[in-house]
Amino acid sequence: MTDTGEHRTSQTLEKSANDSPDESGGRGGSARRGGGDPATRGRTTIADGVVEKIAGLAARDVLGVHAMGGGLARTFGAVRDRVPGSSKSVTRGVKAEVGEVQTALDLEVVVEYGVSIADVARAVRENVVAAVERMTGLEVVEVNIAVSDVKLPDDEDDEQPRLQ
Repeated sequence: MTDTGEHRTSQTLEKSANDSPDESGGRGGSARRGGGDPATRGRTTIADGVVEKIAGLAARDVLGVHAMGGGLARTFGAVRDRVPGSSKSVTRGVKAEVGEVQTALDLEVVVEYGVSIADVARAVRENVVAAVERMTGLEVVEVNIAVSDVKLPDDEDDEQPRLQ
């Protein structure tokens, strides 16, 4: 009996799709390469900086967060941000320690005057944990928040210093 190549291919694909054992006890009509689910082949590593960027953006999204980082870091960062061709640092005020399956974060924030610091800190934690876990698959074991300053309504904006 002669099978056409097309018939054999569709028969092999059908057996592979059904994933039923053949007479020899194996799977499908042809040998599988690599064995197992392709999603489990290899290892994914995520750099600290990646987690820091995600956390920094998520923290800035919270209402009541004015800026990230301490006074000196914000001052130097604001000047650097004004230099043509430079990019704004989204990792300012964020430190991540990333393991294989878990991460811990330290954030330094400046809050707006009049907001509840406890509520802002809670919202920052929730937003950061949700974003980091969703995007990386890592378990966030802790998010430590240090409030380093309060932005008063009449303060000059630290993010945009005047150059003289």
